[in-house]
Amino acid sequence: MPSPKRKTLLVLLLGILGLAVLAAAYDWYRGRYQRTVLFDATDLRLPPGLEGPGPIRLVHFHDPACPCNVGNQQHLAELVERYAPLGVTFHAVQRPGSRGGLPPALAVLQPLAALPGSEGLPASPALAIWDRQGRLAYFGPYSEGATCTSANSFVEPVLDALLKGRPVRAGGTLTEGCFCAWR
Repeated sequence: MPSPKRKTLLVLLLGILGLAVLAAAYDWYRGRYQRTVLFDATDLRLPPGLEGPGPIRLVHFHDPACPCNVGNQQHLAELVERYAPLGVTFHAVQRPGSRGGLPPALAVLQPLAALPGSEGLPASPALAIWDRQGRLAYFGPYSEGATCTSANSFVEPVLDALLKGRPVRAGGTLTEGCFCAWR
């Protein structure tokens, strides 16, 4: 039977090893997913049939394999619940060549095969919002930081302003957060 000093030393060494593993995992995550991204909407357009005057349109860009979607999907479901009854339409573009799809809670998003200009998208998750006249009002991330909630979101203020008839022009955004490469 090991002595109490040996047990204490063993527990201490296991604790240090556990902290080292956690630090290495966090460092890997930051290196792979935590990045600064410039979202530029220069070439982004609505596809035929959606362009021009109509409802406010929100297009969600996603890669089913991206772990950054986990926190984003609950926020997106809350946006649909809040803004769809107000006439905002919700659409989705999936990263070309990716497999999978949206969770059942987001099945109401209308899939789009492609969006002109989306091939140049730098990262996902991201979104674009067009106003009632069909002009791009916002393009970029849902929020800044590692998680996405209504508390740190860029989306609600844009949608609220557009619903009140106020113009919004935020076509390019530089932000840091959890993103996966699109290209």
